[in-house]
Formats: sequence, structure tokens, C-alpha cells
Amino acid sequence: MSRFYSAVLAAIVLLLPLALGGCAGVLVLGGLGAAAGGGYTAGQERGISGSIDDISLKNDVDRALLQTNPAIQEAVNTTVYDGRVLLTGRLTTPEMRAAADRAARATPGVRALYDEIAVAPSEGLWDDAKDGWIAARLRSELILDPDIRSGNYTIQTENGSVYLLGSARSQFELDRATRIARYVPGVKRVVSYVEIRPGAPVAAGPAPSAAAAGPGPAGPSAAPSAPIEVQRL
Repeated sequence: MSRFYSAVLAAIVLLLPLALGGCAGVLVLGGLGAAAGGGYTAGQERGISGSIDDISLKNDVDRALLQTNPAIQEAVNTTVYDGRVLLTGRLTTPEMRAAADRAARATPGVRALYDEIAVAPSEGLWDDAKDGWIAARLRSELILDPDIRSGNYTIQTENGSVYLLGSARSQFELDRATRIARYVPGVKRVVSYVEIRPGAPVAAGPAPSAAAAGPGPAGPSAAPSAPIEVQRL
């Protein structure tokens, strides 16, 4: 995406709460990275070295996609957490999707690959902006929720589908995060690629209450809920 269109996208994201019926005071964090529908977050418990390794691996995967076909690299979003790689975006042919999958799998350091690339025409600028607003809204709600260590989650949004990638301290925390995501206006489905840490939970929080069963702190109670898909890792 060019710098011009990125700037336009960022401006549209700031106006989207009115279009989607969200709160005008929503916290938009991460700047243009949030507007693009995903990105990396600070404060991950695995430390700065883990984040740096993932950024390096993302660059390697993007480089492999570029060498395969510049059009593939332009259309595919790469998200990485602890060596696990999520591919999202839209490509026009099954052959291009297969080529992207092969290139990413062959990249050294990829521990697991989750291919969520759709074979479909590319999204328009308005659709990109809606996805960016959803990601920013969800990120702000995870940050505001005391039961969730938001820095351990990355968010990627594509055509109303929210993909969560990261590490949960407990099943309770993961359930809470996915419940919040499904009530964000505009979300069509929530797909979880979040690992639950082995061993005893760390600050898992209390048992789910009636209040915890609903949307997050900024989520409207009457918002439609999207289905949740928990993927086998």
C-alpha cells in the first residue's frame, strides 16, 4: 500500500466509529500499524528478544514472498508470534495462494504456518479502513480489560474476520479475549490461534462471572455476536 493510501486509510479509521456505531471516544492505539489491521505489541511477557526474533522472521517471510512474486507480497499480510506465522489477505488465483504457502513454509525459523489467505478480489480502501478500525477497537478493549495481558496477543483483521495469535495465561483469559472480540461491531467471526501456556496458570483471574460472559468494557450489550473458531495447533 502506498504512503498516500496509508495516510488516507489512517484518516478514515479515525472516522469509522460513527459509521459502525461505535464509541466516538474509542482508544486508537498503535498508529498506522493499528490502521493496517494488525501489528506487533510492546510489553510481551516473553521479552524483547522474542519480539525482535519475530520481527526478523516476518521480514524473512516477506522477502520470500517478494522473491516469489511481488504481487503476492503486496497482497499478503504476515503476522508472527513465537515462530508461528499467520498469512492473511486476498489473492486472485489458487496458484498464487499455493505459491505463497510454499514460500512461507520454506522460510527457516517458521515453527508453524496458518494459511488464512482467501482466493478473492482485493478489498477496497473502505473495507481496509473498516478492518483497521475493528483491530484498533479490539486492541483498546483488550488493553482496558484487567483480566487480559493484552501484550501477549496480536490481532489481524481481514474482511471482518478477526484472527488472534499469541499466548494466553489461562483458558479463562483466552475465553475472555475471544468474547470481547466477537462483540466488536463489524466482526463477522473470530478465529483463535492462541496457545495456552503449559503448567500452572499465571494470574488467571477469578472464575467467569455473569458480567464476564458478555461483551468487553466498551462493548455494546446489544451488539451481534460473531462465531468463534478455535483452531487446533
